[in-house]
Amino acid sequence: MQLRYAFRLDPGPGQRAALARAFGCARVVYNDAVAARERARREGAAFPSAGTLSKTLITEAKQSPERQWLSEVSAVILQQALRDVERAYTNFFASLKGSRQGARVGAPRFRSKRDARQAIRFTANARWKITEAGRLLLPKIGEVKVRWSRRLPSVPSSVTVVRDAAGRFFASFVVESDPDADLARIPDADGLPSVGIDLGLTHFAVLSDGTKIDSPRFLRRAEKKLKKAQRELSRKQKRSKNREKARLKVARAHAQVADARREFHHQLSTQLIRESQAVAVEDLAVKALARTRLGKSVHDAGWAQFLAMLEYKAQRYARVFVKVGRFEPTSQVCSVCGVRDGPKPLHVRTWTCTHCGTVHDRDHNAAKNVKQAAGLAVTACRAQVRPELVPAQREEAGSHGIHTGTRAVQRHSTR
Repeated sequence: MQLRYAFRLDPGPGQRAALARAFGCARVVYNDAVAARERARREGAAFPSAGTLSKTLITEAKQSPERQWLSEVSAVILQQALRDVERAYTNFFASLKGSRQGARVGAPRFRSKRDARQAIRFTANARWKITEAGRLLLPKIGEVKVRWSRRLPSVPSSVTVVRDAAGRFFASFVVESDPDADLARIPDADGLPSVGIDLGLTHFAVLSDGTKIDSPRFLRRAEKKLKKAQRELSRKQKRSKNREKARLKVARAHAQVADARREFHHQLSTQLIRESQAVAVEDLAVKALARTRLGKSVHDAGWAQFLAMLEYKAQRYARVFVKVGRFEPTSQVCSVCGVRDGPKPLHVRTWTCTHCGTVHDRDHNAAKNVKQAAGLAVTACRAQVRPELVPAQREEAGSHGIHTGTRAVQRHSTR
């Protein structure tokens, strides 16, 4: 399993200029390749091959007066820019045919120097290395200081240098993980409980064992600071240096919120994977929920990022991860007797089953039903309540509503 480790870089003034030059050269080659393919499409000609593009856009361009500055950077990052174009078109055509998993992607677009993210990639051919002093040696850039927070588990195969919207530099290493070493880092799954998770807004997550995890609401807490910084940005003259300073201030404020949210997701997902042998969640329609009036709160929660972390960590540490179909009536069924009691108004946070008389907390009951719907619950004789796994219904888009309470999805009355 390939993993990606990112570390903060502290380049000097000269190295920042060299990195900016490298970003610009890679961007020019990428745009030239997209323009060449679009020109061939308009003329009805065959798309130029990767070898032809490499010869005309890199080798011959370096010898021309207009593009001779391409020789000031490593040729590897220019070749990687061409590979990025090929991968972008491959994904685009696969998306059109429906053979690509995940969200649909559009046609490759031209890159701009004002894009929030700039990146270049060095492979082993570039002969980059990590020095004995712990610095990152990059060709035609120099030894860059790295803020190491942990040791890499193995020798990385490539490194991507990224500059984000806040002007920060990161080195992203791709390494191959050792399955035996990964399993040794966490407790054995035998004897650990299974857990169902119900995601929401007031409480970020409610577990089937009754644990309630409050939502940190990082964006809401930083909203006052963000509004002030945004107002200052709107008053600055366009293309001025003061506007660039104000833009960086806004970007850094947003980066702090995103970093805090990501850290919260990492800690919670790791804790759940360590303490459980199986995890069950609902397959929420996050994109549809984010288009409603509560879209800001949905984005602030970051459910999609959290579920993605749970999924890859479960795969890495040999845990079971199950997504329950989003139309499973988890808030309408009694988790004790299994009787479907029908839909309830959203302000009803507790209800009593009309069949067995059990008093339920709405979210706790839903979390237990998620666990049962995934086939993870067991009876007193250790037999599964529902032996069949319920697959995630990815073809079903949208949802029937949301609210400000702990339940993220309102169940349809016909369930």
